[in-house]
Amino acid sequence: MPRARNLVRFACVCSAAFLLGTTAARQKAGPRKTSGAEPPQVNFVDIARKAGLTVKTEDGGEKAKKYIVETTGSGAAFFDYDNDGWPDIFLVNGTTLEGFPKGQEPVSHLYHNNHDGTFTDVTQKAGLSLTGWGQGVCAGDYDNDGRTDLFVTYWGHSVLLHNNGDGTFSDVTKKAGLWRNDVHWETGCAFVDYDRDGRVDLFVSQYVDLDLANTPVPGSGNNCIWKGIPVMCGPRGLKGTHSELFHNNGDGTFTDVSEKSGVAKTPAYYCFTALTGDFDNDGWPDIFVSCDSTPSMLFHNNHDGTFKEIGVEAGLAFNGDGREQAGMGAHATDYDGDGWLDIIKTNFSDDTATLYHNNSDGTFTDATDEAGLGANTQSLGWGTLFVDVDNDGWPDIFMANGHVYPEVDGKDFSTSFRERKTLYWNRRNGKFRDISLAAGSGVTALYNGHGVAAADFDNDGAVEILVNNSHDAPSLLKNYGEHQNWLLVKLTGTRSNRDAIGARVTVRANGHQQTQEVRSGGGYISQTDFRLHFGLGEASKADVIEIRWPSGGAVERRENAPVNQILRIKEGSGPAKR
Repeated sequence: MPRARNLVRFACVCSAAFLLGTTAARQKAGPRKTSGAEPPQVNFVDIARKAGLTVKTEDGGEKAKKYIVETTGSGAAFFDYDNDGWPDIFLVNGTTLEGFPKGQEPVSHLYHNNHDGTFTDVTQKAGLSLTGWGQGVCAGDYDNDGRTDLFVTYWGHSVLLHNNGDGTFSDVTKKAGLWRNDVHWETGCAFVDYDRDGRVDLFVSQYVDLDLANTPVPGSGNNCIWKGIPVMCGPRGLKGTHSELFHNNGDGTFTDVSEKSGVAKTPAYYCFTALTGDFDNDGWPDIFVSCDSTPSMLFHNNHDGTFKEIGVEAGLAFNGDGREQAGMGAHATDYDGDGWLDIIKTNFSDDTATLYHNNSDGTFTDATDEAGLGANTQSLGWGTLFVDVDNDGWPDIFMANGHVYPEVDGKDFSTSFRERKTLYWNRRNGKFRDISLAAGSGVTALYNGHGVAAADFDNDGAVEILVNNSHDAPSLLKNYGEHQNWLLVKLTGTRSNRDAIGARVTVRANGHQQTQEVRSGGGYISQTDFRLHFGLGEASKADVIEIRWPSGGAVERRENAPVNQILRIKEGSGPAKR
């Protein structure tokens, strides 16, 4: 978050060239020819209220914030908890310093997809009335029983929620060996099979070692003043933390391997989003962590149960000017079709978001200015996603924004507490165009947005975007603009973990290649649908689909798949790559 007035600048950081080793409600338009020079018609409308999403998310004080825990917002998830093929919604909720009367506490909410564009609140029935300072959420079938489970992070005690298969969930945190008696501020999380044994493990990032009794109050020091106004203190001046890794034992329990694996052997930083991905194309998942006011980190998988933190060497610790940023959200995909995962990261205001291009040699280059993302320094970014909003086959960039200081309102600043969202359209040449102001009221409306998740929740071929807004009901954004052809790929692991987390899918159509991975976590401490959405433009078929499964790296191949369908693929059911 803020660098306050004593911004620490790092001198030029020279990144070494480090080789890692190798339904019906949508008003659809038909396929549209686009030259690549001009964006299509985009019209995002917030349909949350119509869809039944009306509960406000609490996040401390709305007019002033005394402590940093009131500023970080909460995550959101699209996941299919009942395996009916229609993504459901989970929204993490927070609380306030003052608290609420017993029985009136805000709770996190589970919404069941009704298959008609609406959702039903099934929170109480599902046993998910969780209270407290909720932060993030990630999904994964940790016991491979065919039902997706949830992990929800807290300032306090995070919880593992087992999916019972009957519409209910059970808190199995203690049974699974994940309970700690002391308070932790855990933020981002991701299920990831880091040792490729077919069972997903759990990575958790932490933010601040927070003790309110010993935390200074607004205006009491250099880290508690922003542009001359007293504000909550931190994170600078507060105690940092380390990342955590828990190994799945295969019997419903986990073992803490944070030290053994090396992920805890780093300086104490302030970290948010955990983003997994095979960033060096060696077949093993790595972990990027966006950190606030400290260098971001990249944990390279050593293939032996350990990781090495190489953020500086890989060019991901700092921006292109060689300084740390206030990293919040992060997401990854191959935005330019070269077969390597790139990374987008959101940051504090008076800075830009950062786009890291993968150089295909174990390093990344800050391509923010070159790509056209360098002009916006007013927004304070949180959740971000690569998402193909028009199905042209080129991933666009979405960001949810909102300031941490309500105190900015009414002052002569170029920002406000509630901010509009940002949408960059992919121009197909390594550059993006900011089309936010022409993208519809769902984008331009002012909210204090945090967690973001994406899914084609009504199965019509176009992706919707969910945003968890602090102090307001969530936003559910539906694009009533133009779309082209599409493909949804749903993978089920057999030898690999059941949700196929870590699987890589490459689709080739009309001479264009796209690469995505099935991922737990990301965005901003949130969870996007496990089904992979590919826009196919004017292509009448996907010429080739290649799936690299996460356990052992076996590659299967499909050819000539018709467009505009949900393609379900079970591991081992198709021909191996020739």
